[in-house]
Amino acid sequence: MAEDKIHASMIIEILGRPPEHIKEALDTLVKKLGTEPGIKVIGSKIHEPTLVGDSKDLYTTFAEVDVEFNSLANYFGVMFAYMPANIEIISPETITLQNLDLNELGNRLLSRLHDYDAVTKKLIYERKFLVEKLHEFAPHLFKEKSEKENNKEEKAPEDKKAKEKPKK
Repeated sequence: MAEDKIHASMIIEILGRPPEHIKEALDTLVKKLGTEPGIKVIGSKIHEPTLVGDSKDLYTTFAEVDVEFNSLANYFGVMFAYMPANIEIISPETITLQNLDLNELGNRLLSRLHDYDAVTKKLIYERKFLVEKLHEFAPHLFKEKSEKENNKEEKAPEDKKAKEKPKK
C-alpha cells in the first residue's frame, strides 16, 4: 500500500425487509463503493440478516469493509455519502494536513450542514402549514384533544389538593 493512501475499516448497516432484499442491497452498496473514484475496496464480509427485536418481519444486516482511500477528501466523502455506522483509520498513524485541504473539508462540512438546515426548516414550515390546514378543514380532530387537555387541567388542582397532607 502506498504511503499517501489511507487504509480504513468500516461497518455499513442496513435495515428492512425481506431479508434477501437487504442482503442484496448491501452487496450492491459495497460494490458501488468500490467503483467510486479514489476508493478501492480491499475486502468485505456481509453478514446474514437477523430479526430486529420483537419484530416478525423487520431485519438488519451489516458489512465489514476494508477500504483504501486516495485522500482525506475521499475518506470524508464516503462518510457523507454512505454514512457508515463506524469507520476506523488503520494506517497511516499520522496524517499531515495542509491548510488548503482542511479548508476544503471544512467548507464541504459546512455546505452539508447548511443543506440539512434548509431541509429541516422546510419540513418545519410544511408541518406547520399542514397543521393549520387540518385545523381549518377538520377542526373536530383537534377539538377532542383540546377537551381532553382542558379536562386534565381541571382535574389537576383537585388531584393536587388530595395529595397534599394536612399541616399539623
